[in-house]
Amino acid sequence: MRIGVGSGNPVKRDATARVFPDATVEAEPVPSGVSEQPTGREETRRGAENRAAAVLDAGGYDLGVGIEGGVAGVEEGDGEPAFLVMRAVIDDGDRRGIGAGPSLPLPDSIAERVRAGEELGPVMDDVLGESDVARKQGAAGAFTGGAMTRTDALASAVTAAASPFLSDLY
Repeated sequence: MRIGVGSGNPVKRDATARVFPDATVEAEPVPSGVSEQPTGREETRRGAENRAAAVLDAGGYDLGVGIEGGVAGVEEGDGEPAFLVMRAVIDDGDRRGIGAGPSLPLPDSIAERVRAGEELGPVMDDVLGESDVARKQGAAGAFTGGAMTRTDALASAVTAAASPFLSDLY
């Protein structure tokens, strides 16, 4: 089986390869069709759907996987807690699976910066004094003290989305 992951980020490819260890999993950069920093669960899901469809349209893949990370609770600005959220969509052209990963609370100081319009990735780079955190442990790794990496968190979203492709119950 050949699977295309709609992103050039190796963490998203690795998360998918964990779920489909016997498949050939390739990163295929495609546009998400949503903001660079998706806000809200709906926009985050839509980005994952767009990526899955675009990578499937790129041709040659049995499955198209779209994975999107976003922030929720920042758009309201009414004191609601802010969360890092993950969505995954898997599409084979006939069936579609949609899944979610964990929702991790944003520390207040980080949530304030995201609410002010900054993107989470650069904020995390700044806070941690590193570069490309999103291609490494991710915010998930930082927020959990390494107990859950970004790959772990995204793999849970991919696993949930893969349910219709992994189980005969669907």
